[in-house]
Amino acid sequence: MPAPIPAGVVWRKSTFSGSSGNGDGCVEVAALAGGIAVRDTKDRARPPHVHSAPAWREFLAGIRAGEFDA
Repeated sequence: MPAPIPAGVVWRKSTFSGSSGNGDGCVEVAALAGGIAVRDTKDRARPPHVHSAPAWREFLAGIRAGEFDA
């Protein structure tokens, strides 16, 4: 079971979220002491994915480098 997210965490919409006009395809991110939490805005009751700071930096570098472009 994933560790609970601390109370008072500030969530913000990811700048990488799609913008279809109706809110579909959005994710929110929150900074944690040891990394980042990511959750789906359509189902905030589900546990977020938690990533270490180094893993998150690698993921963002891959996005910027176009590694995930279709």
